[in-house]
Amino acid sequence: MKSVCVFCGSSSGENPVYRETVATLGTEIARRGLTLVYGGGDVGLMGVVADAALAAGGEVIGFIPEALMQKELAHRGLTELHITGSMHERKAAMEAHADGFIALPGGFGTLDEFCEILTWAQLGIHRKPVGLLDINGFFEKLLAFFDDATAEGFIRPAHRELVLTETDPATLLERMSGWRSTIVPKWTSVPAATPES
Repeated sequence: MKSVCVFCGSSSGENPVYRETVATLGTEIARRGLTLVYGGGDVGLMGVVADAALAAGGEVIGFIPEALMQKELAHRGLTELHITGSMHERKAAMEAHADGFIALPGGFGTLDEFCEILTWAQLGIHRKPVGLLDINGFFEKLLAFFDDATAEGFIRPAHRELVLTETDPATLLERMSGWRSTIVPKWTSVPAATPES
């Protein structure tokens, strides 16, 4: 894993622990020599993770839609900033430039990005690790939903295991670095991805 894409909120949340832990993640990404790929903003947790990685000497690549660029939400100090035509193009570009994905606390947009990239893993479209950094128990109810959906037969146990969850940034990155895909096909005819060597 040479690069990691981070999905996170344009808000910082109410509890200072979110900013503190996300800054630790950004620093840890840079310390490991990984490139940070993210949504290109300078607000909320997006700005925190980018600033921390940059301050630690890391490379940060942002992708931001033209509509948000016009609202002056873009981070002007990145290694690279790419402007996309739409939100869909942004997500596809981030997927293409990243070797793994981490979702941090956020709202609808973060959940959208995380669920789409997780679905692509489920379908075998990519074979990259997908993680949740569960800061302050933020994702506990989402994880409980995944467990319930698995118990009720809507998610296969092997697909439930695609979600790597940790509370510590370094531990999550370590798990992701050692992760190997063992994706089994969903109910569709999409071929299973073969395990990576």
